[in-house]
Amino acid sequence: MSTSIRIDVPDALAASHSKHGGESGRAWIAALPKLAADFLDRWALRLDGPGRHGMASLVLPVTRADGEPAALKLQPVSEEHATEPIGLRVWDGEAAVRLLDHDPDTGTMLLERLDATRPLSSVADETTAVRILAGLLVRLVSVPAPEGLRRLADIAAAMLDEVPRAVPGLADPADRKLVRTCASAVAELVGEPGDRLLHWDLHYDNILTGQREPWLAIDPKPLAGDPGFDLLPALDNRWEEAVASGDVAGVVLRRFDLLTEALGLDRQRATGWTLGRVLQNALWDIEDGQTALERAQVTIATTLLRHRAR
Repeated sequence: MSTSIRIDVPDALAASHSKHGGESGRAWIAALPKLAADFLDRWALRLDGPGRHGMASLVLPVTRADGEPAALKLQPVSEEHATEPIGLRVWDGEAAVRLLDHDPDTGTMLLERLDATRPLSSVADETTAVRILAGLLVRLVSVPAPEGLRRLADIAAAMLDEVPRAVPGLADPADRKLVRTCASAVAELVGEPGDRLLHWDLHYDNILTGQREPWLAIDPKPLAGDPGFDLLPALDNRWEEAVASGDVAGVVLRRFDLLTEALGLDRQRATGWTLGRVLQNALWDIEDGQTALERAQVTIATTLLRHRAR
């Protein structure tokens, strides 16, 4: 019986839920072994190896009754996670992992099995990796967003409302000025937020090797908006490589050029929404008590601003 199988909860996952979720997070972690066992039984699944985890979810490799390999993803029901199955259903395996089953009450999903040991970050040549990511992003944003998703229009408006309260939390006047500059860029675009289905977190470790396709996206946070808002994760990932190149600005611009050209985006507009993403990260950091902007974000924003000014 599945219920007799021991489900180990990783310490790092428990710590993450305790830190970010408090008492409710600890309660979810305490209930997680039984939740996993219940779905192994309900969906007639056999555990097929050790699990992996992110900050919020536990993913267990499983085999279905028909012998098909799959992955059982367990995560709390929250605004952040509730839209994931909506996006995956719309994509229906097109450039993204395929959703096989879903329980709305618990947020539990059954997904096709991908190779978690081979993320796109394992591709040594960075230009090749960026081109692969861009190719997936082209396909992901090619469809209009369905009803029921968060909208960039609302998120952008809320960010603009928050800026005056947040900026004083930054110690450096240069950081405060940059946040205001990013807010001005968003204010210029907020009336045209776009309607595409965005992934919202497409970085190299959220792209895994598959069997039916070489690469597929995982862990979306679906959002209705402009594709320019989806570029930043590919700009600031593999940051150590950008720094090691000795030409950080050149790497940022090369990545940005590859992405905007592949998606056919207007560069000015894409720059503005990327600055919006920097603004979003800044506001999150300030909310968490940070008094300085993250340096990679500053470098990306200032590089794009200088380039836009030419």
